[in-house]
Amino acid sequence: MAKAVEIRRLARDDDRSSFSCGQPDLDRFFEHYAGQNQFKLHLAVTYVAVMEGRIVGFASVAASALERSNIPNARLRRRLPIYPLPVVRLARLGVDRRAQGLGIGKALLRHVLEQAVDQRDRLGCVGVVTDAKAGAVRFYEALGFVPLEGVRKGVLPGEPLPMFLAIETVASTIER
Repeated sequence: MAKAVEIRRLARDDDRSSFSCGQPDLDRFFEHYAGQNQFKLHLAVTYVAVMEGRIVGFASVAASALERSNIPNARLRRRLPIYPLPVVRLARLGVDRRAQGLGIGKALLRHVLEQAVDQRDRLGCVGVVTDAKAGAVRFYEALGFVPLEGVRKGVLPGEPLPMFLAIETVASTIER
């Protein structure tokens, strides 16, 4: 990343209208629903990557829970209680076409992972869950995310693949 990138929370007056990541559903979400989810419904927080005064990427994050039986790591699963377990959900991630290939997505993901470690320390968190689109599965797998097969039941082909990254892996990644 050659130019300086600032990652911060979405502001009410941020102009989201010119953002385009090449995926109409993500563009529509960012322009029309990210602010509503953050400012009115309090369902999620969206972080934006800003470069030279322009939004070049975003990541929407929400608190979520996962059933113990869906934790993919058997050793970790045995250590956890039976009730729903707190996770950070990376709900959406998009990088503007004009900034793709500059490391914006990785910078946003790192920010989300840092938020997960912070949540672990403040409130509790066993990992990060994301719903990876088909083209992004390899990106997440390379970072250590694994499919949540139990959560995937009933998902149609072409729909996002739920994936999980344990908080221990997240913390070791952040501390590098």
